[in-house]
Parts: sequence; C-alpha cells; structure tokens
Amino acid sequence: MTITPEKKEPEKKVESAPLVPPVAEPHVRGGLFPHYKEDQGRHVRMAAFWSCVFFLGFGCSFLHDLLIQWPQMRTPIENGWRIPVIGVDVTPAFLVIALIFCTGLVLIHRWQQKPKVADLLIDTEAELKKVSWPKGDEVWNAAVVVILSVIIIGILLASADLLLYRLLIKYLILREG
Repeated sequence: MTITPEKKEPEKKVESAPLVPPVAEPHVRGGLFPHYKEDQGRHVRMAAFWSCVFFLGFGCSFLHDLLIQWPQMRTPIENGWRIPVIGVDVTPAFLVIALIFCTGLVLIHRWQQKPKVADLLIDTEAELKKVSWPKGDEVWNAAVVVILSVIIIGILLASADLLLYRLLIKYLILREG
C-alpha cells in the first residue's frame, strides 16, 4: 500500500515526562462532619457560628425556665446526681436542654457546611476585606458630631415640648375657668 502525499499520516510527537510532579488534589476530609472549603471565610464562619450558638443558648435557657415549672421536670434524678464542677443537679429538664443544645450545635455546624451557606459567608468575608475602614481619628470625630447632634436635637425637642405643654395648660385652664 502506498501512501500519497495528500494522505500522509501526521508524525507523532513523543512527549517527555513533566519535570514537575503533578499537583495532588487537596484532601477533602470526609466522615461525619465534612468541611466545605474550610480554609476560606474562617472569621465570618466563626462569627456566624458563635452568634447562632449564643441564640441557641438563650433559647435553651428560656426553655429550661419553662420546663422547671413542672414538678416532675424539676426533681433531681434518683440518687441525686450532681455535676461536681458546676454544681448543677441532673434533672429531667437539664437532660432535655442538654440534648437540645448538643443537637443544635451539630445542626448549626452542618448548616454552615452546606455549599450555599458557606459560599455566602466566604463572599461576605471577601467583600469585608475590600472595605476601606476609617481610621481612629475619623471615628472619634464622627462620634463627637453624632453625640453633639443628638444633644442639640434633644434640647430643641424638650424645649418645644415644654413650650407646647405650657401653652396648652394656659389655654385649657383659661377656657375651663
């Protein structure tokens, strides 16, 4: 079989092995609590997590106050179990609240690892890094202006209120008398 020049097969180039070893893909931690882009948005994620934990703790405290109104929830578990370091009696209300709080912690952490939520927090931190924050002197000057404005407007409103009060009292007393 002859090959005509029009149908000549292209020459194959032999590629040598790259000098730099291939970059390994970053290891993604799996398991029960996988992290989504854990090296990004750390500060905003931490602030969001602890804010949610604060509200969870407040809600659990409120619920505990409601639960201990029932006598069966307020009596200590048999043998009078007590947590020694903090001196808390182990009651059914305490166990319910501890279970709700621990479950809430897990759910908050899992919620923050969802790609939509994590990307929102990462983007928020990226935008906050772009902001040009004022210097200390600028903040101080702005605070003084705001405080003085509030004092002046307060004095004006108080004097207008006093003036209107006296005018109304004067005319109401004259009309009644």
